[in-house]
Amino acid sequence: MTQDFTHFDDHGRARMVHVGGKEETARTAVAAARVLVNRETFDLIRTGGVKKGDVLTVAQVAGIMAAKRTPDWIPMCHPIALSGVDLELGLDEERLSVEIRALVRCEGRTGVEMEALTAVSCAALTVYDMCKAVQRDMVITDVRLLCKTGGVHGDYQREE
Repeated sequence: MTQDFTHFDDHGRARMVHVGGKEETARTAVAAARVLVNRETFDLIRTGGVKKGDVLTVAQVAGIMAAKRTPDWIPMCHPIALSGVDLELGLDEERLSVEIRALVRCEGRTGVEMEALTAVSCAALTVYDMCKAVQRDMVITDVRLLCKTGGVHGDYQREE
């Protein structure tokens, strides 16, 4: 089992993977998430009627901040000098949802998948926090990696 998971040593103890011998390469990751809301909440977000402020803008900033702090949230993640975080939030009228997408980039020795996933997760949590006074049964769903480039494991593209 320990051979299958890089974050465990030969004795089954947790460890941070050594990446010092790897070459720096361009790396990207795109992740997405969704927050399902009811009609009232959707309309309040769209019209700017949520009392805490502009939900989409605050969630966007929160997600970007979270991407930069990923090693503080996820114990085995390496601190990475990110070269960019693009976080987009939009409203899907048909689904009554907030759609969240993050593109994270770096030149480094390890990937940025966790940073992208952390960005969309924090943005989704922020949407929930800002709207919970209006609706408590929102659902955060579909947190997923869409694609990644770079690294020894090669590129990945999710098939949906």
